[in-house]
Amino acid sequence: MTDASDTPQALDGLVVLDLSRILAGPTATQMLGDLGATVIKVENPKTGGDDTRGWGPNYAMDTDGQATDLSAYFMAANRNKESISVDLSTQNGQDTVRALAARADVVIENYKPGGLEKYGLDHETLCAAHPALVYCSISGFGQTGPNRDQPGYDLMAQGYGGIMSLTGAPDGPPMKVGVGIADVMCGMYATIGILAALRHRDATGEGQHIDLSLVDAQMAWLINEGTNYLTSGKVPERRGNAHPNIVPYDAFACADGHILLAVGNDAQFVRFCDAFGLDDIATDPRFLRNLDRITHRVELTSIIAGKLAEFSADQVLEKLHAVKVPAGPIHSVEQALNSNQAKARDSVVEIPAQNIESGTVKLLGNPLKFSRTPVQYRHAPPRFGENTQDILKRYGLDDEKD
Repeated sequence: MTDASDTPQALDGLVVLDLSRILAGPTATQMLGDLGATVIKVENPKTGGDDTRGWGPNYAMDTDGQATDLSAYFMAANRNKESISVDLSTQNGQDTVRALAARADVVIENYKPGGLEKYGLDHETLCAAHPALVYCSISGFGQTGPNRDQPGYDLMAQGYGGIMSLTGAPDGPPMKVGVGIADVMCGMYATIGILAALRHRDATGEGQHIDLSLVDAQMAWLINEGTNYLTSGKVPERRGNAHPNIVPYDAFACADGHILLAVGNDAQFVRFCDAFGLDDIATDPRFLRNLDRITHRVELTSIIAGKLAEFSADQVLEKLHAVKVPAGPIHSVEQALNSNQAKARDSVVEIPAQNIESGTVKLLGNPLKFSRTPVQYRHAPPRFGENTQDILKRYGLDDEKD
């Protein structure tokens, strides 16, 4: 883990005003914070802050053994931020946010389209007042289109955007991905868009508005299945763990569990067959090329399943690794996060946290490894409003607070 130090970070000096909540926006601002930006998270005192503070179970406990407002869900996307309590329904609250926006490089929000206009905090108002400002709006369906005013949650985005129709067993119901992947990927697109807009601003002095939606982002990462449909006109179908364009590429049962097999080319298929004494399969015209194997997917999958079931998972993986055929285990979350690889790559980090029973919080690490400007974990996820006075003082707003 890289601790806070004098090592420079890529986004040192950048100020981000975060008006977002839940997951998509906070994912983006956490990434910016990890890269060195100062992130000011604006939270509503009427609701107790970001909705996810109450999305338990699983909370960090205080020194008295009581649950705090740091739910595991909230902590997943809110480190390296400061929290300020501001009531946007008041004139003073609106003035405070406007004053902070004047000092910020980036504003990010995920209100319903038009929802900030009544406060004078919408992109048109703030960008007109501050032409160099990069303002990113995240919503369910975007600022335009017939569904503009519909609320957007990850589940609805996964359903509307098509990914649920591809996820799950072939004979089962449509299934969402196990985590809020539409939110997370939208947050990643937001990060990329913000960094691109900052590059443009630094070159020209011009800020701009970024309009991003959960559904747009989700459709964009349909990737090969989306282009499969656009190319053929055929609607993709659910295949469980199987791949639409590669065979064999699936989960297979062994004598004592399951493994993953991913044969990416014809040479790997020959080596796979050799490892398990399936030489006749390797030379069978039905299976010579990947296109042939796709055509005869059912027959080949049945043969492979029967053979692998004769061996333990460890035996199968040992044989396949020996001949350099891609294969791997199916870990539980516990196994993944405690693996030797996770430990070597700092996939789990422990950050000091004041007034927490354990004195620290454990979080998932940032996967980016920089040679010059490493990620730093400067702040644990903040308690609601804990930095209000410090932020007001820092920006000379002491006399403007509620």
